[in-house]
Amino acid sequence: MRPLTPIVKNLLIANVLIYLAQLYFWKVGRPIEEWLALFPVGEGFKPWQLISYMFLHDHTSFFHIFFNMFTLYMFGPQLEDVWGSKRFFNFYMICGIAAGGAQLLLSHGMAVGASGAIMGVMAAFTYLFPNVSVYIMFIPIPVKVKFVIPALMALDLFGAVNPSAGDNVAHWAHLGGALCGLLLVIWWNRTNRRRFY
Repeated sequence: MRPLTPIVKNLLIANVLIYLAQLYFWKVGRPIEEWLALFPVGEGFKPWQLISYMFLHDHTSFFHIFFNMFTLYMFGPQLEDVWGSKRFFNFYMICGIAAGGAQLLLSHGMAVGASGAIMGVMAAFTYLFPNVSVYIMFIPIPVKVKFVIPALMALDLFGAVNPSAGDNVAHWAHLGGALCGLLLVIWWNRTNRRRFY
């Protein structure tokens, strides 16, 4: 078990509590997604949705929030240890907002989820710790993140440019968050004049 850092811990708590609120308000017929999900411009978009959407998840699928929070738990604490809580929080929020911006510019449809911000976390982790190995489902040997994360991003790019019928994944948001995370970590790494491995 990996020890939780303060911001990661609070993000986990916030996402789970809001997910429970989603379940409750759907049950009573007042879905909070109507105000807090990210809607296209001209179809219900409000500026605060660029932040609020990343704390919502698909209320019909437990796996959406589970995999997002598990990924944050796996990769977030090490970045927060390296950067400190304030910088990690700023990074997470900036990536989430950038992901929302990519969704607004390049896609059409409502979006919820922390995936864009977490893709930024994964991109930064890969840049700073490329040789860390992880286990992937159905693969019995550890694989370095410098192979795993780019492969996931390539799948997102394929899904974005070749959308299939019924695909409800916000691929452009994922890619926007990942690109923002990569650019931020490169910039911070150069201005700090040191590299982390």
